[in-house]
Amino acid sequence: MFFFPPIFFSEEVSQSEVRELYSLAEQLDFPFPPGLWTSQSDGEVKLRMGDSGLAAETPLTVYQMFTSAVERFGDYTALSWKEGEQQKSLNYREYYQTCRTAAKSFLKLGLQRYHGVGILGFNSAEWFISDIAAILAGGLAVGIYTTNSPDACQYVAENCKANIIVVENHKQLQKILQVEDKLPHLKAIIQYKDALKEKRPNLYTWAEFMELGRDEPDAPLDAIISSQKPTQCCTLIYTSGTTGQPKGVMLSHDNITWTALSTSRHVRLTDATRAQEVVVSYLPLSHIAAQMVDIWVTMKVGGATYFAQPDALKGSLVNTLKEVRPTAFMGVPRVWEKMQEKMKSVGAKSSTVRRKLAAWAKDVGLNGAAGRTPLSYQLAKKIVFKKVRKALGLDRCNKCYTGAAPITKDTLEFFLSLDIPLYELYGMSESTGPHTISASDAFRLTSCGKEIPGCKTKLHNPDEEGNGEICFWGRHVFMGYLNMVDKTEEALDAEGWLHSGDLGKHDQNGFLFITGRIKELIITAGGENIPPVPIEDAVKEAVPLISNAMLIGDKRKFLSMLLTIKCQVNAESGDPEDELTPEAVELCRKLGSNATRVSEITGSRDRAIHAAIQEGINRVNEKAVSNAQRIQKWIILDRDFSLTGGELGEWDGGDRVQFKPGVFNVF
Repeated sequence: MFFFPPIFFSEEVSQSEVRELYSLAEQLDFPFPPGLWTSQSDGEVKLRMGDSGLAAETPLTVYQMFTSAVERFGDYTALSWKEGEQQKSLNYREYYQTCRTAAKSFLKLGLQRYHGVGILGFNSAEWFISDIAAILAGGLAVGIYTTNSPDACQYVAENCKANIIVVENHKQLQKILQVEDKLPHLKAIIQYKDALKEKRPNLYTWAEFMELGRDEPDAPLDAIISSQKPTQCCTLIYTSGTTGQPKGVMLSHDNITWTALSTSRHVRLTDATRAQEVVVSYLPLSHIAAQMVDIWVTMKVGGATYFAQPDALKGSLVNTLKEVRPTAFMGVPRVWEKMQEKMKSVGAKSSTVRRKLAAWAKDVGLNGAAGRTPLSYQLAKKIVFKKVRKALGLDRCNKCYTGAAPITKDTLEFFLSLDIPLYELYGMSESTGPHTISASDAFRLTSCGKEIPGCKTKLHNPDEEGNGEICFWGRHVFMGYLNMVDKTEEALDAEGWLHSGDLGKHDQNGFLFITGRIKELIITAGGENIPPVPIEDAVKEAVPLISNAMLIGDKRKFLSMLLTIKCQVNAESGDPEDELTPEAVELCRKLGSNATRVSEITGSRDRAIHAAIQEGINRVNEKAVSNAQRIQKWIILDRDFSLTGGELGEWDGGDRVQFKPGVFNVF
C-alpha cells in the first residue's frame, strides 16, 4: 500500500480515506505516484531528496554501486578469509562475477521477484555473496538470527515468502528441516559449510549451488537488473520481536547506497586508490549495523573485509585483530567491556612499577585528550599507548566505534585514557543504521555525535530540560514494515518523520545525547515523569562493582533499584556464573571484602560491599533534581541479567537492549 504525501489532499481527507483511495486504485490498476512509505514488498516510495549537498546526490541501485566499485577497485582485495591455515581472498572483479553466478543460480532454483532469500549463519564470503546475489536477482536479502528457534525461523521465512534459504551448517539446517513442511514458498535450501550429512531433494552444497548458474545465460539476469529502481525494496531487516512478532524493516536500494555514501563521507574513510581501509566482520549480519559496516560502506570506498572465526566472541577475535590489523573497527559495548575487563585483569597481576606506569599514562591520556599536557602525552603514547594498541591489534586503527546499545561512561573513559577514543554511533534498523556518529573533530564523551550529512533531527514534545523524542529525516529512513500498515503509521508521522521512541537532547553545540526511551519513562504515583537511564548510569558510575542497574517505580510512591554484580559469563551458553570477574574481586579487596562469588555478597552477607553500595547511591541521590528521583530501596539479585535467563530481550528495531516486562517482582 502506498501513502500519498499530505500535499495531494486537503486537510479534510483522513488517512483512512487515503488508504481506501489507494486500495481502490490498486484494484483498478491506477498509477498513483508513490508516497513516503509502503508496506508492500513490490511497492515504491518517494525519496526524501534535498535541494543541494549529499541529500541531492543521484539515487543508485545496489548494482550500480557495486559495478562502480568494480570499475574503480577491480584488482583490490574485497573479501578475505582463512580455510585452515590458508588465507583465501576475492578481488572486487571476482567478487562481482561470483555474485552474478550466484544470482543466476537463484533464478534457476525459482527465485521470484520480491520473494525472500533467507541467510542463516555466521559471517562469511558465502553470506555476502548470497545477500548481494539475492538483490541482483530481484529478490529480497533476509538475514536470520543464528540464535533463532525453528519456530522463529519459520515466522521470518513465511513472512518474507522465502523461496530459498541459505544455511551455514548441519545445526542450522536442522532448524529449517523441522519447519520445512510449513513453508509453502520454499523451493531450495543451500548449505555453505561442511559436507551434507544426508542427501535430500532440493538441498544443495555451496559448490552444487554455484554450478547451477555457471553456464546460464546472462540475459534474464540483466533484464531484471535493468528493471530495478533505487526506490524499490532490496533488503529486509527483522526486529527481534521483544514485544509481539518481529517486524520486517523494508530497506530500498537508495536506503543502502545513499547511507553508505553519507556515512563514508562523514567518517572520512579513505578511497582504496590512496590507501585501502580494512575491517573485520564478526558482528551478526542479521543486524543492519554489521551489514552497513562490513558490506556496503566498505564497498563504497573499495575497502577489504576480513572474516573472523565463528568463535570470535568467545575469545578468538583478538587473534584475528592482531593478524588483520584493521583500520576501522566496530564493537558493541560488550566487546569493549570484555577488552576492558581483560586488560584490568592483566594489569592487576603486573608489578608495582608497571601498575604505577600504567596509572600515570592513563591519567596523562585523559589530560592529553583534552590537549592540556602535550609533552607528557607524547611520552605516554610512545611507551604505553602504542604497546596497548598493538596488543589489541588496533595499532593501525584510528576509527574505533561503539553502537547498537548504550555504553557506560566508565568504559568510554577507560579507552580514552589509553588514547583509544570510542566514537559512538546512534541509529535504528529503520534508519538503515547510522543517524548520528561521533568523529575526531566532533567528539563529546557520552554523546553519540552529530547527524551524518543530508539528515535532520527534531525533538518531539521536548520538556523543560530539552528532552524530547528523537525523530529522523533523510534518505536513510526506511520504506515501511512489510505487510504492517498500522505499525508503519505508528513509526512514521504524517510528514514522514521517523519516530525513534528514544528520548534525547542537544547541547549548545548540536551534539545529541540519548537520555532514555519513552516506553521506559517511569511515572510515579505522584505523577512525576522520570527517565531511568541517567539514574541507572549514575549508580553504575558511582559503584563500579555493579554490572546492571534497573530502576523500578512506575505507579509507585518511591523509586527502588535492582542491582547485579560483575560476574564471569559462561563462554558457551552466555549464562552468568556465580564467580566474580577479576576486576570485581580487586574492587572487593579495596573495599575490605574477601568475596569471590556473587552468592557471598547477596542477602546482606557482606557488610563492606553493602555499605559501599549505599554510599554510592547516597552520592547519586544528593544530585537528584527532586525527592521523587531519589532511590529509596535497593537489592542485589542472585544472578546477572541475561538473554538466556529471560530478564533481557534481544535488540529491538532500534537496536537497543530491552528488559522484558514482568520478570521481576521483588519489592
